[in-house]
Amino acid sequence: MKATNVPSFNLESSLKRIDAILNADNKQFEEANSIPSREKLTYTNGFYVDCAALFVDIRESSTMTDEHKRPVLAKVYRSFISEIVALFNENNITKEVNIHGDCVWCVCDTPYKSDIDELFSMTARACSMVDILNYKLKKKGYTTYSVGVGIDYGRALMIKAGCEGSGINDVIWMGDVVNQACHLCNDANSGYFDKRVFLSNVIYDNLNEDNQKLCSKDVGRDIYQANIVNITMNDWLKKQK
Repeated sequence: MKATNVPSFNLESSLKRIDAILNADNKQFEEANSIPSREKLTYTNGFYVDCAALFVDIRESSTMTDEHKRPVLAKVYRSFISEIVALFNENNITKEVNIHGDCVWCVCDTPYKSDIDELFSMTARACSMVDILNYKLKKKGYTTYSVGVGIDYGRALMIKAGCEGSGINDVIWMGDVVNQACHLCNDANSGYFDKRVFLSNVIYDNLNEDNQKLCSKDVGRDIYQANIVNITMNDWLKKQK
């Protein structure tokens, strides 16, 4: 993204911006009971929040370039990103949706245990959506793919970063919860690990009993794994085959 109508770079202005950021009062980083809207963020404040992070990433996407030319790959990536974003965005617990390459991830407000079950259900819908997308790709003669999914819950610092006045900015989430969810996603459904979903102990501990029964403990890694689908979406897919 390139800013428009921006004057040439000025070192003096840059030095002032740096000082303003570094000299900001630490008290402007506030505790929040729930995830605030991004409109409340400035370039000097921030909010500490408890939240959940959910990552969905295509496995070994680089190998897909050997099978198809770029226009086909563009359609494959677009369909994945479009529908995972739509699925995340329609849920009330979702507060931020982000795209990073061929990975889609979201930050969710989950103050109640029932919200963790809803997060788990949304994960199941995302897995079923990938199955539906692969069914559509196969019908077109395109390469199918697998995904890894990672979920964690914890504390994060929410800040706004960018260049003030340029129109270029984004919300940055700082904390182990986002990093751990990303790492779990990277490891899920890869190598010796055949389960699509990796979830942290804190996520598992807050699931209801029925959802816990769908998970298995990975003692060596001290996490839980699951292969889950949405029943309604899965039934639709079965009727197509």
